[in-house]
Amino acid sequence: MARKRVHEIAKARGLTSKEVLAALHAAGVDAKAAASSVDEEVAAQALQAANGGGSPAQATGSVAEGQAQAPAQPPPTAPAQGDGAEGKPASAGQPPARPVDGSQGAKSGQKKRRRVVIDSQASRRDQMPQAPPRRPPRRRGGRRRRPLLEEPPVRAPVEQEPEAIKIASGATVREVAESLGVGSADVIKKLMQLGEMATLTQTLSDETIEVLAQELGRKVDVQSAAEEVVEAPTFDDSPDELADRPPVVTIMGHVDHGKTSLLDAIRETEVVAGEAGGITQHIGAYQVHKDGRTVSFIDTPGHAAFTAMRARGADVTDIVVLVVAADDGVMPQTVEAIDHSKAADVPMLVAINKVDLPDANPDRVKGELANQGLTPEDWGGETIFVSVSAKTKQNLDELLESILLLAEVEELKANPDAPASGSVIESHLDPGRGPVVTVLIQRGTLRVGDSVVAGQQWGKVRAMQDHTGARLQEARPGDPVEVLGFDGVCEAGERVEAVDNDRRARQLAGERAQRLKSEQLARRQARKMTLDEVFAKATEGEINELEIVLKADVSGSLEALQDEIAKLPQDQIAVNVIRAAAGGINESDVMLASASDAVIIGFNVRPLADARRAAEREGVEVRTYSVIYKVTEELRAAMEGMLEPEEVEESLGQAEVLELFKASRVGTIAGCSVTDGRLVRGSEVRLVRDGTVIWTGRIGSLRRFKDDVNEVEAGLECGAVLEGYQDVKVGDVLEPFETRQVEKTLE
Repeated sequence: MARKRVHEIAKARGLTSKEVLAALHAAGVDAKAAASSVDEEVAAQALQAANGGGSPAQATGSVAEGQAQAPAQPPPTAPAQGDGAEGKPASAGQPPARPVDGSQGAKSGQKKRRRVVIDSQASRRDQMPQAPPRRPPRRRGGRRRRPLLEEPPVRAPVEQEPEAIKIASGATVREVAESLGVGSADVIKKLMQLGEMATLTQTLSDETIEVLAQELGRKVDVQSAAEEVVEAPTFDDSPDELADRPPVVTIMGHVDHGKTSLLDAIRETEVVAGEAGGITQHIGAYQVHKDGRTVSFIDTPGHAAFTAMRARGADVTDIVVLVVAADDGVMPQTVEAIDHSKAADVPMLVAINKVDLPDANPDRVKGELANQGLTPEDWGGETIFVSVSAKTKQNLDELLESILLLAEVEELKANPDAPASGSVIESHLDPGRGPVVTVLIQRGTLRVGDSVVAGQQWGKVRAMQDHTGARLQEARPGDPVEVLGFDGVCEAGERVEAVDNDRRARQLAGERAQRLKSEQLARRQARKMTLDEVFAKATEGEINELEIVLKADVSGSLEALQDEIAKLPQDQIAVNVIRAAAGGINESDVMLASASDAVIIGFNVRPLADARRAAEREGVEVRTYSVIYKVTEELRAAMEGMLEPEEVEESLGQAEVLELFKASRVGTIAGCSVTDGRLVRGSEVRLVRDGTVIWTGRIGSLRRFKDDVNEVEAGLECGAVLEGYQDVKVGDVLEPFETRQVEKTLE
């Protein structure tokens, strides 16, 4: 028989791939995935055995033998009651004997029957009170011996480590006291002992909370709003309420491996042409239709700066397509994408791109990925590998079929009739439309007019549109849509939920905003310093800060920029981002930069007309970029320009004093022999005697024979006069040197 894939057999028989795989595994057939090939006859036997409740062997050979032998065994019949002595009825106390075989029945009648005593009280005896223990024997004198009293063993108490008390970052004195279970007065008293005055409603920094808990003998875990893990709610939807939804596929891989070009070839639209430098710098969400089925794609950046975006893409996805260039192999962001996918427990499919290039080597890529734990199916592994070319559109249909196959195995379903919920993929501020939020619907149906909340932002859905710009009235599970109506730009990765009314949405957003405001206030208090410290740092020249106003097109790019700025070495020059927001550069940003002596950095945004005129009037520098690594390069250069130049000493040579000469007008002349380098007139010189520096000054004059010279090379003799120093002795060593200023660099 011919070999077929598991999903083809399942489709032909009207079953799911999981049911066919389960039947094959029960039959002992090694089929690892729905794309595995098995013999059709073996699969038919396995399915027949699974339906009949037996093994495949019983379904083929053993069952036939059992049917042939069944008539040879007569059914057991009860003995007749009227046939002589053998037909006497059994006594009431004994059950009738059942003959198993004719010969065995005759023998069993001749054997002596064994008497079985049934103890009906055995089960109750364990629950009945036990008899008292036997008393020790009497002594001869009539008194009984008393048993020795044994003290029970003392068990050492098991010390359990107390669980850490969770306290929100930016908590007030009252909230900390309630969380620690102590009085507010005790907390204020302890803070006064630690040298900090605080009122009941004053927020405390994270360091202060930890020190305070340590003083009170408590263990705390200070959690910020960003670090707080919000567990995804679980829903008990009945199978009748669930419906199939499109799979969400995330394209991941290293920068310039052709992720967007591959998705562009699938969608047959130009996307890369709109990206600066051909590098994707924010997440894009699209949908593709194949054979009447829909697939939602999420394209993530491959640049090293966008780690958070890749992690966010892996968290909301169902399938990860790992794109690896056939001519480049496994790179750092490739390994990072594999780690994100494994952490999210998402199935992976590998697309080896650029196989049309002359130096393409797919086998080398397979070997490198096998070392990362992704073994191809043709090597005995479980990972599907597809060799594709985005340029020639080679094997794109096979890639889509593999994606739909994995989606079929996953059996992706959601309840479309529940209240809508999902995740923010990206958001930005459009000058004409306001905040635009890209939302991936994961459950329920979002409709125009619904009240929604995402983090500290809330709103009412005014309009929705898909990736092509078409207006939508509703969005079902698995659909990425752009939502208009939020009151601000949402943080990427926030959970979006539809609530009953605007009042509830405003309340939830206000609680989150208050929490973030308290955290920000606590961080500001932690950075305070006294006037004495400010004066001391200013005197030592340690206060050097580069103030920045940061604006970006989308919140994801803004997050990546802040992460890259935080990675810059800031031991000598501190970078202070005084405002970071998504949207264009407006006049308010310019006035803030003017008041703070800051530089405005715009990423994929331009200053408005009023902002440009205000910047020229106030003398504020506005720099705009379209590639992220250009921002960090110029920031590093600006920080290096703010560093004080460093003085570096460079040795010029060495000379030994061989003879001394006296002159009435000049004083002591040192007759020297230059042993190394050169002596230069007017250069600084160090006089060394017996390894000790005696004097440091300048060379006043330098003569060779009777001529004044500017310098004397090694191997020559000369006469030198030192400015303001006459106590020169034979054997002294002159070490000329010069100092120059060198610009510092950030290490």
